[in-house]
Order: sequence, then C-alpha cells, then structure tokens
Amino acid sequence: MAISPLAGRPAPAELLIDPAQLERAYAEHQPDLADPQQLVSFGTSGHRGTPLDGTFTDAHIAAITQAICEYRQQAGITGPLWMGKDTHAISGPAQRTALAVLAAHGVEVFIQADDGPTPTPVISHAILRYNHGRSTGLADGIIITPSHNPPQDGGFKYNPPNGGPADVDVTQWIQDRANAILRGGNREVRRLPDEQASRAATTHQHDYITPYVEDLASVIDLEVIRAANIPLGVDPLGGSALAYWEPIRQRYGLNLTVVNPVLDPRFAFMPVDHDGQIRMDCSSPYAMTGLIGLKDRFRVAFGNDPDADRHGIVAPSVGLLNPNHFLAVAIDYLFRHRPDWRPDVAVGKTLVSSSLIDRVTESLGRRLVEVPVGFKWFTPGLFAGTLGFGGEESAGASFLRRDGRVWTTDKDGPIMNLLAAELTARTGHDPGEYFGQLAARFGQPFYTRVDRPATPAQKAALKKLSPAAVTAGQLAGEPITATLTHAPGNGAAIGGLKVCTANGWFAARPSGTENVYKIYAESLRDERHLTQIVEEASQIVSHALADAGV
Repeated sequence: MAISPLAGRPAPAELLIDPAQLERAYAEHQPDLADPQQLVSFGTSGHRGTPLDGTFTDAHIAAITQAICEYRQQAGITGPLWMGKDTHAISGPAQRTALAVLAAHGVEVFIQADDGPTPTPVISHAILRYNHGRSTGLADGIIITPSHNPPQDGGFKYNPPNGGPADVDVTQWIQDRANAILRGGNREVRRLPDEQASRAATTHQHDYITPYVEDLASVIDLEVIRAANIPLGVDPLGGSALAYWEPIRQRYGLNLTVVNPVLDPRFAFMPVDHDGQIRMDCSSPYAMTGLIGLKDRFRVAFGNDPDADRHGIVAPSVGLLNPNHFLAVAIDYLFRHRPDWRPDVAVGKTLVSSSLIDRVTESLGRRLVEVPVGFKWFTPGLFAGTLGFGGEESAGASFLRRDGRVWTTDKDGPIMNLLAAELTARTGHDPGEYFGQLAARFGQPFYTRVDRPATPAQKAALKKLSPAAVTAGQLAGEPITATLTHAPGNGAAIGGLKVCTANGWFAARPSGTENVYKIYAESLRDERHLTQIVEEASQIVSHALADAGV
C-alpha cells in the first residue's frame, strides 16, 4: 500500500471540510434510489455515508429512525431510548432529525445536556444500568457516529436492550423497512418540527458523564493508579471522550494531562493518515503522530477515536502499540489480576486477531472463544458474564467489572486506556515492556493485512467457500492444521476462509465496499515467513476461486 507524502503531517487547507456546506447538503440532498450506493445499508456498524454524495442525508436518518420506532413497537421495547452523538460535523443535524421522529412517536429520549457529545460505551453503560433488574419497560439506544471515518462522514447505529451492537436479524429488518420508507418518499415518516421536538415532554436533557465516571472504579483499580502517581497523557483526538477526562482526573486524583483539548468538526489539528485523508484512527501511527512525539513525557499515553469505542496506547518503550499486541497484554494482565472472576470465564477474540492471544489464553488455563469479525459476537457473553474479555484486531475491546458482572457490551476505549495505566502502576512495566515479556515467552508475532483485486462474482464466491476448496497440504513450509469457513467459537459463518499452521495463519474475506478481498496474515516466526504466507495465501484463494468457476 502506497503511503501518502502527507502522512503524519499537518492537514493542508484543501483537505478541510466546510461544515456549513456539509449541513446544507445533508438537509437538501435527496438520495437517488436508483443508485444502490444511496440506499440505506444498515450493518452492525449502522448506516454510514456522507451528504456530499447523497449517502447520508436527512431523508436517510428520518427513514431509519421511523423504522427503529416501528421495530421497537414490534419487539415490545417500551422503555426510554438513550441517544448519543459524536463530534463529526453532521452528527448534530442527524441527532435533530432522529429526535424529531422519536418525539412524534412519543418515545422518551435522553440526550446529553447542552447539546454535548456522548461516547459509544457510555450509551451501552446507560442502557445496561437502566435495564438492570428489569424484565419489562426495557431501554435501548441510538449512537450517531461513523467511528474514526473522515470528517465529512456520518454514521447512525442502533443498540437493543442488551446494550451492544444489534445483530443481523435486527439490522436487516431496519434496513429493509427504511429502504421501503425511502422508496415511498418518506410519506410514512412521522416527525415534529425540530424546535417542538427539543421542547417535547418526552425529550430529556441528561448528564451522561457523572454516572459513567463514578462507576469506573468498579471496572478499573483507579486507587492503584492514583497511589503510583504515574504521569498519564491523553489525546481525545477531538472526540466525545474529551469532556470525561477532567472529571476522571478530579474524582480519582490522577496525574493526567489532556494534551489536546480542541473540538473542531473539521479536525484541522489531525495529522494526515496513511492514505492522505484526515482520519481519527487512534491505532494509526500517522494519525497519532502528535501523541507519539510526546511519549517520553508520560509513563503511558493514550487516545480514542471520535466515539471513544477504540483505543490507542503509547508507551515510552515502543511508541504506539500494535492493537493486537495490547490485546494480548490486556488479556494476560486481567486474568491474573481479577481474582473475583469465575474460573470458567472465557477469552473472546475475532478470528483475524493475533494467535499470540491463543497461546496466552492457553497459558492462563482459560477457554478461547474465536468468533467472526464484528463486536456483536461478544455481546451475549459479556452480557451473561461468561466472557471476561472480548477484543477485536481493530483496537476495540471491553471486559467485565472487577466483580465479574457486565460493564458494557459495546467497545469501550476509555477503560482500555485506564487498564494500560493500571497495569503500568501495578507491575512497574509499561504496556510495551509487558508485551516484550509475552513475546519472549510465546514468540514475536508478525502481522499484516493486504488487499487483492476481486470481481463482485469472486467476492460472492469467496463468502461461500467450503473447507474442501483448499487442496493444499502445506502453507509456508508447515502442514495445514485447520481450514475454517465457520468460527470455532460459535459456529457462525466467517464470510470467507481461514487457514492455520502451527506458527502462522491467514484469513481471506471480501470487502463490503470495494472490489477487493482482504488477506489478514500472521507469522510467529519472522517477516520472511510472513511474506511467504501472504504469497501462498493469494495462490490458495486464486485456485479456490478458479475451481469455483469465477
């Protein structure tokens, strides 16, 4: 992948959005329903797009919210709806649209007071907190965010009463109904004028910050961090977590500095990402250039994306940790320092996460639950307390409270940040040093992801391959030990293929948005072995697709 010459440098003026222009396009643009790209596509990350190309408009959000109201009625969900938005420019207008529809339906809605932003994990926490001990009148939530996507983008997702990302049966229903409403010219949408909706008796201005901050001590040992007085740095990357760090510092007496307190919907302060785009990706060494440059000022530093469901950890010993590396560190530390967790509590990972996690989990005597890509697969286990930890290779994770009860069922960036501080305070080793100990014991992982061109027919065939499609007996000089098209942890289809050996693996999955398929690969030997795995992975997939007739 070619690296832009702008990568890691301040964003030039021509990359900055015009928020007013974006809002006008959101309000005025009518989607072209003959273009499939402009229909609602409501996956587990919700609907995403930009007003600039007609993929995220007032019409979309009104239709989706109408569909959610109808789904709530059908599912018997009668409690309040907790709604939050991040700091993308179009998140505010989208919240106003959603509120206008929700108020027309008489839904009790809680939004952050003073039009403030709210992180994804805080909405999950609020849903679970409200529903605890209830069997009727359950709450659910809407989160308005495109995650770490560029400033011109918008996103809109739904979390049911279990607090986590909606499963495919729910999202498919919402998507299909929303598109039917759009095709009908939104005539079925019930909505109030924005001003009337904001003043409605069912619209509640709420303090999301205090309950979340006050509850943090149930999931993180904040006293050990305070006592160690280690200097901590945080860059919220202009996101929704910004308003939370000062209350956390004050309440728990932490030696914590917010190095970037700026909120700017243009994200003009962001270093440019690898591809020449502004992207608030806290796992990117280019986007995190500023905080990496301050690594020697702090014992640990960290950042989050705009909705704070992802984490980026910076340590003096290594700079920015690879997300897979910190997942392994977090798992090893948690399962050694949470004595009240039940002995049968398992570890959850996606099948494209590092196999170092497998070795760490085995050493802990814990069961590994390997699932397809998507945090929704961890939600039932976290909710039931049978999964102690669930983590994705894309720097998203959550874990149980210290007493073994559910904390959140969606990704929580701030607790991963604070866990890095906790383990540093307790062990005396920063997360990079801790990872070095794991690598010395279990092997140094070498990981990559590459894209390969694929036609729509090839992408469709790849999703449907069976293990028998792989005829090779070896991968990069080692016998193949497993060929998977369904995740071993829950039997769900992975939408592609995974091939494993004793010291390496690859997975191939079609892209949902581009005419490519993605190869994820890892070696626990060296870079040369990794290169060989990637080369042979391409050959194995090509042969399998050829045998399938595409």
